[in-house]
Amino acid sequence: MGETAPVRGHLPDENPGFVGRRTELECVSAALADHRLVTVTGVGGVGKTRLALRAAHGVARRFPDGAWWTDLSQLDGDRLLVALVADSVDLADHTPGTATTGLRRRLADDRLLLVLDSCEHLTEPCARLVTELLAAAPGLTVLTTSRRPLGVAGEHVVPLDPLPPAGGDALELLRRAAGQDFPAAGPAGEICVRLEGIPLALELAAAQIRLQGAEAVRDQLGTRLDAPPEARFDLLAHTERVWPSRHQTLRAAIGWSHELSTPLERLLWARLSVFRGPFDLSSALAVCTGGPLDRATLPAALDGLVRSSVVRPPDAGGRLRMLDTIREYGATWLDRTGETGTVADRHAAHFRGLARRAETEWHGARQLRWYRTVDAHHTDLRTALDRLLRTDPDAALDLIGSVAFAWSCRGRLREARDGLEQALVLSEARGRVRARALWALGVTLVLQGESDPAQEVSERCAREARNTEYAEYTEYAAHAEHTEYAAPEEAPRGGRDRPGELTLDAAALAGLLALTTGRPMSAYVVVGHVLDAARGGPADSAARLRCHLVRVFALTGLGRLAEARRGALRLRALCQELDEHWTRTALEYQLALTGLLEGDPQAAAGHARAMLEGTRGLGASLGVALGLDVLATALAAAGDGERAADVSGTGEAYWRATGQPRRGLPGLRALHEKYTDTARATLGEPAYEEIFVRALTGLPQDGLDRALEGPGTPA
Repeated sequence: MGETAPVRGHLPDENPGFVGRRTELECVSAALADHRLVTVTGVGGVGKTRLALRAAHGVARRFPDGAWWTDLSQLDGDRLLVALVADSVDLADHTPGTATTGLRRRLADDRLLLVLDSCEHLTEPCARLVTELLAAAPGLTVLTTSRRPLGVAGEHVVPLDPLPPAGGDALELLRRAAGQDFPAAGPAGEICVRLEGIPLALELAAAQIRLQGAEAVRDQLGTRLDAPPEARFDLLAHTERVWPSRHQTLRAAIGWSHELSTPLERLLWARLSVFRGPFDLSSALAVCTGGPLDRATLPAALDGLVRSSVVRPPDAGGRLRMLDTIREYGATWLDRTGETGTVADRHAAHFRGLARRAETEWHGARQLRWYRTVDAHHTDLRTALDRLLRTDPDAALDLIGSVAFAWSCRGRLREARDGLEQALVLSEARGRVRARALWALGVTLVLQGESDPAQEVSERCAREARNTEYAEYTEYAAHAEHTEYAAPEEAPRGGRDRPGELTLDAAALAGLLALTTGRPMSAYVVVGHVLDAARGGPADSAARLRCHLVRVFALTGLGRLAEARRGALRLRALCQELDEHWTRTALEYQLALTGLLEGDPQAAAGHARAMLEGTRGLGASLGVALGLDVLATALAAAGDGERAADVSGTGEAYWRATGQPRRGLPGLRALHEKYTDTARATLGEPAYEEIFVRALTGLPQDGLDRALEGPGTPA
């Protein structure tokens, strides 16, 4: 598109292969001006997603609060529908209550466009959600794509037909996809007619043209499409009641591509259908090998599927994916081979292993890499969790316990809580895996502001940790008593008298809960007790580091500021040596708060900016909101009322993205109110409010960039 100035929201980049559709674009654009719900319907592969994306880009500027895209094809059921939509509109939902509470609140006062792509397998849940959101948010407009209408009152349906087979647009799409120029009269034109102008079918044909030439492709399609229906590979799992002839044409085109694939490519196509999101080569190797597909033959088979456009080429991160229609076809063949359950189990085992490695690598130099890996594979981790909840709840508890903390840091608190609560109910596993899951659930509840449930979970976590470590110590002691030699490194960290990692984390959870409910002395005592009894220093484990972090915050809350600052600086230096990001970011927040309490707003502002850089890198909306609050407070304390108002308005935008009113440590809330009142009085209420509202209604990213302009982190 010609317009490149930034707008609010998030839309994927457009497919450069978009061709024609001027009339349809005008129709969708006009419908979005007159109707609050517009659904683009059509057969699979007809181009609904491309049209909706082009239309959304074209009308985005009509919506002051942006245009936002949600890809529903990654869901295999409606359990996480609301969570996915919330994530797509940058709602890091920290709210308790019903699933739609935070989403309704997020959208209530906004004028935005929400695009729900690929609703056909979730028609009824989507209809209920859209009805609820439209009622709660008068400024909301929804654009959906589906193979059938949602059936919601007031829905305006735009049917999308294939490109005119004998027209120039179908031929132009074939030319672009094949990377060749064809005359209108000849094999290419005949291919367009035989494939009835269906874009996905034309792309598959273009891939074969690059390999065989247009004349050979025309002849093969003639043979296939002139055959009786039962010979057209009409094998898609989901039968359709509309446009049956065009579905037969598309199915025949996909089946023809399948027929032209080598046996190994066909086997890989089927097995790759288990991935719901993007995948990389290492994941494909882990999940899809077996039989004739091994580590030597699979890469060549994958390259063949990319060449034939069955698999989309890798993106900048090396991730590949299948279009949903082609994935469905592969799933049908996987079922025919009888491998569906086997491959799904391998998929679940692979992503359980990935989750465990991510947890193991959390403490140290690979933390950020694994944090981003967990984020990149979020869809398939969720798919694996769903599989394990049905087939192996103990393994499900292990998987969600490994990734829930990372999900919570990323703002996916509702998904983390949902998975943890389900697994804890279904699994009978005890010991470390349960203690870890209880710890993760407790952290999630604290971040959601649910102190009473968090207290109950915290107590359960402490009991499970204590019992587990005592049992491990007893077993080791009994073994050592009957063995001539017992290796010291095999001894459990915890025991009868010394707490281990599980107890340390349980103490950190109890301390975090005490801090957020205004009880710094309780936090100081509980973590101090276990740290004094435990072996080792803060660098030895993530649990020890978290306990030391809680103790630093407790010292701050108790007014022991010099001691708190010295402890925080020592821990920050340690984190820099470890290349540990999460704790370092939290320490910058503590140092900023300490600077404010000590009357040094310049130092506080520098630490706040360092915190914001860290939380932006982690994609943590709650952390950004907290950091903007402390920065706004520091600027106001330094007498810079205009910048304080600007940063505070941006902070309010980020707080709204969490679904919660402003909160934070009790000490900061009081300081924020005090210095904000001073800035308002100095600047004047009208001037302060004008700057605040301008920042609140502007692009949050632009506001964050402005906030980060200033002196760096103090020593």
